[in-house]
Amino acid sequence: MTDHGFTTSVAAARTPATAAALTATLGLAAASCVVAVRQMNGMDMGVATRLGSFAFFVGLWVWMMAAMMLPGAVPAVSRQAHASGRARAVPLFVGSYLAVWTLVGVAVYALYRPHGSVAAGAVAIGAGVYEFTPLKQHFRRRCRASVRSGFEFGLYCVGSSIGLMLILVAVSVMSIAWMAAIAALVSVQKLLPAKAVIDVPVALAVIGLGFLIVIAPSSGPGLMPSM
Repeated sequence: MTDHGFTTSVAAARTPATAAALTATLGLAAASCVVAVRQMNGMDMGVATRLGSFAFFVGLWVWMMAAMMLPGAVPAVSRQAHASGRARAVPLFVGSYLAVWTLVGVAVYALYRPHGSVAAGAVAIGAGVYEFTPLKQHFRRRCRASVRSGFEFGLYCVGSSIGLMLILVAVSVMSIAWMAAIAALVSVQKLLPAKAVIDVPVALAVIGLGFLIVIAPSSGPGLMPSM
């Protein structure tokens, strides 16, 4: 009886804990989106975009990652809250997950330089090709599976989404429109299982975009600084 009563109490506690965790996660994503959009306003210069100081960029990158990545992380957060039965376990999971993406931002800052349309197009083509690789498929499956920590979840999701994120960096890292488009693709890939009927056309479209950027950069959305 004691064991049954304890099990029932834990199960009952899990539902509100999960609901609280999901509400907090989505609320943080929404608030982060507002902050990121405000800070990015007026900074979009296409392929000529400059990142600003290290502290500014990394701070903005964290807001961007929270806005872009947390909606697709909702199932993982839900599993974490349900498994522990405590909403308090979620901040550590989310924080370590975002820490992985913050390290990606540090690498972006170290490697990024204003560049031309040919480089941006080449990155997009490479990102489209990456969508077909077994490595991408492996990381995408692991990103949708149960994990032990937010850090592990972050590593798998970086492996899954890095190609799409590099498109954002190469085409216009401060573009609100591109941020929204890439965030939508990343979330769909996290939330839905892989389906060739959807994934193949998307990958081919990304490759086509890359060639368009190389051949006719003025036709590429958001590539050139707005005058």
